[in-house]
Amino acid sequence: MGRLTLNVLLSFAQFERGVTGERIRDKIAASKKKGIWVGGVVPLGYQLKDRKLLVDEEEAKIVRLVFERYLALGSLPALQRELREQGIVTRKRLLSSGAIRGGVPLTNGPLVHLLRNRMYRGELNHRDKSYPGEHQPIIEQDLFDQVQVRLSENRRGSQLRRQPSDAPLLGKLFDDRGNKMTPSYAIKGGVRYRYYVSSVLAQGRKEETGIVSRIGSDAIESIVLDALAPMLPSEDTQRQHGQRSQTAIEEPPRPAMDSGRSRVERFVDRIILGGQSIEIRSLDGVDIAGGTNVITIPWSPASFVRKREVIQPTGAAGDARPIRAKARTKLLASIAMARRWLEQLVSGEAIDIEARAGREGLTERSMRMMLSLAFLAPDIVKAASTASLPRGFGVSRLTDLPADWTEQRRAVGLTMPS
Repeated sequence: MGRLTLNVLLSFAQFERGVTGERIRDKIAASKKKGIWVGGVVPLGYQLKDRKLLVDEEEAKIVRLVFERYLALGSLPALQRELREQGIVTRKRLLSSGAIRGGVPLTNGPLVHLLRNRMYRGELNHRDKSYPGEHQPIIEQDLFDQVQVRLSENRRGSQLRRQPSDAPLLGKLFDDRGNKMTPSYAIKGGVRYRYYVSSVLAQGRKEETGIVSRIGSDAIESIVLDALAPMLPSEDTQRQHGQRSQTAIEEPPRPAMDSGRSRVERFVDRIILGGQSIEIRSLDGVDIAGGTNVITIPWSPASFVRKREVIQPTGAAGDARPIRAKARTKLLASIAMARRWLEQLVSGEAIDIEARAGREGLTERSMRMMLSLAFLAPDIVKAASTASLPRGFGVSRLTDLPADWTEQRRAVGLTMPS
């Protein structure tokens, strides 16, 4: 009888609790339909006063800036990078426990939430619906709609590009600062190139990447899989030694020839990519290197920057290898073109450099660099025409020469004319 009475009382208590919660939810929904603020985290751009939301002009400027710059840039990483450069961070909040939250740079998630938030249109959000609110809007309807269209277009584009990954190191590869490296690809000349890139690069935080922020998939995958092949125990070996790996115990039997990805998933915890070595750590209970769960592979990343060294003459111009025929032809044509442009500017045929650059389909900076070839010393032009100019001094090199002829000759290595 005592247990029965207790169960009856608990059932009524639970019933009252459910009814109370339902009434509170209905009251909140009814208040939001009327546009009344009922509590919660006050969004950036507003402040709470007398239980009403009022526009904070200083923070409202930041909100307008975020909307306008996203529409101009069209990219969340670019927007995030620009906001970081301007020192814009989230609002600091003091919790009841005394802890402080906020004051950190805006990342992609908070930026999308801000750009999607209809409260900046003067509405209140309730679940998947919005209702006209009592507070004043910060963003104009036209700007808000354009931003929503851009967000939707970018999301559809990313979904179309997203395909099942065939990267065997997916989820296992990290840089030396603990950032996960995710697979990506680029298409150049109809050829698809796969690579792994540090995840913080997509967040616009290039300064937080490790020593190696991007690496070709073929290079790192071949090194890791070749190193693991003779060291990883097979599933049969695991079972013969007491089935030490819980992962191997729970999995159903697999074919003898496992793919590289499945072996990495079953045995490897993480792969850390450093500037001079690759560190591979196995899961608990899996030995991959003579009784230890860590192996280190000496390695140095390949440089993809093409470096060119200009061959400096040791004495007279004749002591150096001459300029190549193709480079000489291009240089002489560029000098003739620069002189023609200069004559047009002096005679008034071209109004200014900007107008002339527009006619040629060049930027103003490129036009100015090309015009500098019209002011080369006569003996340098002669050396180019007679193929006695030292190799390495083509168009790009000669556009960087100083205006003084003596300094030009010294840079090229020509002797002063007598």
